[in-house]
Amino acid sequence: MADETPDRAHLPGLVAEALARDLPAGAPILVALSGGRDSVALLAALRAVAPPRGHVVCAAHVDHGLSPHAPRWRAFCGELCARWDVPFLAATVAVRRADSTSLEAAARRARYTALVDLAARAGCRHVALAHHRDDQAETLLLQLLRGAGPRGLAAMPPLRDDARGIAWWRPLLDADRADIDAYVQSHGLDYVDDESNAGLRHRRNALRHLVMPALREVAPQAVAAIARAAQHQAEAARLADDLARLDAGTGHDPATLACATLAALPRHRARNLLRFHLRGLDLPAPSTARLAAMLDQLTTAASDARVAIEHAGVVLGVYRGVVHVHAPVPPPYDVEWRGEATLTLPHGTLGFGRGPGGIAAARLPGPLRVRRRRGGERFRLAPDRPRRALKAILHDADWPPWARASVPLIVAGDRLVAVPGLGIDPAFAASAGDDGIVVRWQARPLEDWIAKPP
Repeated sequence: MADETPDRAHLPGLVAEALARDLPAGAPILVALSGGRDSVALLAALRAVAPPRGHVVCAAHVDHGLSPHAPRWRAFCGELCARWDVPFLAATVAVRRADSTSLEAAARRARYTALVDLAARAGCRHVALAHHRDDQAETLLLQLLRGAGPRGLAAMPPLRDDARGIAWWRPLLDADRADIDAYVQSHGLDYVDDESNAGLRHRRNALRHLVMPALREVAPQAVAAIARAAQHQAEAARLADDLARLDAGTGHDPATLACATLAALPRHRARNLLRFHLRGLDLPAPSTARLAAMLDQLTTAASDARVAIEHAGVVLGVYRGVVHVHAPVPPPYDVEWRGEATLTLPHGTLGFGRGPGGIAAARLPGPLRVRRRRGGERFRLAPDRPRRALKAILHDADWPPWARASVPLIVAGDRLVAVPGLGIDPAFAASAGDDGIVVRWQARPLEDWIAKPP
């Protein structure tokens, strides 16, 4: 971030610099418009500087339904965009608060999810957010209070691509709150006030109204200094990632990690590598204590150990000395197939159709059922092979323990008819050229299981 104080009468100049630096020419932009001072100023500035570079600017408003004034805010945003000839989209979300999640965090999660959908509707990959330098300083202090490391203390990046293909863009990070105030006043811009911003119940508001004024009394340039510290932390975090890539080795597979690699590193570098690996899988960072416990288990596990470390809705397991992240083993289930095209199971779907090969319906000793493994099942892969324990067959096929436990079994009566990914018992297989019941298994994607932090 620049040390110089920008010309407060020319906020569009800062936005134009960020636009040229961060976005390709002509990329459409969706502005997250709350109706408050900051987002109105951002929309006004972008209207002034984006069209010459070929950018189409749209706006989106998310109604959380948490304030009695929410309908008025939504109407204000719609009227403002109509007056400014800016395409406008809006969405209403239901904020569902989990036991361990604050209302503020739950609303933020719902807002970002809605913005992803609105961006897709608008055909925009870049979503502009109105966070400024004061917000950046407050974010660093909040992260400091959580005991965050360099990545958390780096606060908010100017541009961040997420796994959903959205680029979150913050072009006002070089502007102070006072810069925005001056721009709004000089241009006579209307905006709405969220009454909750004046309260002290939320930690960010308490920092804004109680701590930041005191810091400015001690150091008038506190906001700029804290923002520079966030930039330094961002560089430290990038260096830590560079070290993790070196420690992982040139043959590092982003989906897996060798236990021996972790065990061979000094403890601090092993922690750094494990954090890097989990983040690459879009998993939230574990706490310091949790990370240490994970590392203990992963570096002392035998190559065939039954390690199952639950984290953020998924599981870290070890197979043949390699760390894998996988979905949890589903609870027991047993459902009858009644001819539907798709059967939904706790961990995926089975699709049923008709086609060459497949299961011969006429040979079945009863209706088809789908259930989880219980143990003791026996199966035959080919006519010239004996029936063997399914557990042994899956082990010989190099299936890891969690895959063996999770595979859905297709049964009829007391016979195991088919195992998706393995085959059909020849006694129940349709003859060559004959139509049969064709079954296709689709496991739920791993990302569906991941519990995102607030």
